Amino acid sequence: MSARHKARKRALDVLYESEARSRDPLTTLTERRARNTDLGPEDEDYAVELVRGVVGARDRIDALLGEHAVGWELDRMPAVDRAILRIGAYEVLERDDVPDEVALAEAVALAEELSTEDSPQFVNGLLGKLARVKP
Repeated sequence: MSARHKARKRALDVLYESEARSRDPLTTLTERRARNTDLGPEDEDYAVELVRGVVGARDRIDALLGEHAVGWELDRMPAVDRAILRIGAYEVLERDDVPDEVALAEAVALAEELSTEDSPQFVNGLLGKLARVKP
């Protein structure tokens, strides 16, 4: 497993836990950073950038996900899928240093690892739409 994949998984864990506990993701991030030091500094920094980026762009990300998720409302999706989609959307929309294909592949890999049987295809389709329509 690549270091960036571990960083994405860490960010996913933070976002998922925060939603499940109705907590601010930045508070959860701070607590987890104090407890876990299994990532190298550069990869830990990337996990932090992902969480902060998703938090900062969440309204835009959620609006776009809701607009393009045909037949699905964001709040009806599995929580883990929402977190995966938010990270993937952030990378597609806001990170010029991450190719769209990599962001999609990583999101699909997380969905395969952590979500339902149908989630990888759903995540790939929705993030693929965002990649095609982004400015």
